[in-house]
Amino acid sequence: MKFETILYEKKDNVAWITLNRPDKYNAQNQILRNEVVAALEDAKDDDAVLVIVLTGAGDKAFSAGADISNFLDWTTISVITSNKGAKRPYNFIREIPKPVIAMVNGMALGGGCELAMSCDMIIASDNARFGQPEISVGVIPGGTGTQILPRLVGEKKAREMIFTGDPISAEEALRFGLVNKVVPADKLKETVEELIKKLKSKSPAILKFAKLAVNKSLETPLSVGIECEADLFAMCFGTQDQKEGAKAFFEKRPAKYTGK
Repeated sequence: MKFETILYEKKDNVAWITLNRPDKYNAQNQILRNEVVAALEDAKDDDAVLVIVLTGAGDKAFSAGADISNFLDWTTISVITSNKGAKRPYNFIREIPKPVIAMVNGMALGGGCELAMSCDMIIASDNARFGQPEISVGVIPGGTGTQILPRLVGEKKAREMIFTGDPISAEEALRFGLVNKVVPADKLKETVEELIKKLKSKSPAILKFAKLAVNKSLETPLSVGIECEADLFAMCFGTQDQKEGAKAFFEKRPAKYTGK
């Protein structure tokens, strides 16, 4: 697959998607968003891919957000028309039944913060910054920021970040629960690879159920989520991987999962 604004590599059961506009701080235009979705779709449908990683080219930015030059021409109608029926990466990542990791190297602002928040886990370098600065250019977050950020950092902190546009440091993001881990920049990829190794040792089938159950907990009332969890728990016992996991436990050996 040939891309203009991203790099896409599949290696050792991992799909690496790199936003590749370093001269623009990996800002997102429509071409980039479309290409990210295309790469995600390919990784989703490839049974050989067990984990997906999103990152940005260079060491300054994961993504600085939307390409603001587009804002000069957009109208209410053009934005509605563009979004209607379109598959956007922010929403699509949550639907992918595989773990998706954001490897945040530098600033993750606006749509960049939203893209990272959509991932299942975020590993950040110590020089990373996170924010929703849209208010400073006359708009509100439009890639799920007003919905996901309060769920991660709490209502009050989310209101502060969205109303002021002020970014927070990687350490603040860790303290508020926005990221999973903060490491020195030169240890970022190594740390992500350690996490990948751990995820690859788990059952793809059971990870799928786990992601679906957690998603439901954020989208439904507690009572509905609990019912969903019970159903998915029962479905685990219909998989070959569950039997393999139990056998491996009793035989004191690593499990050999097939995803079935």
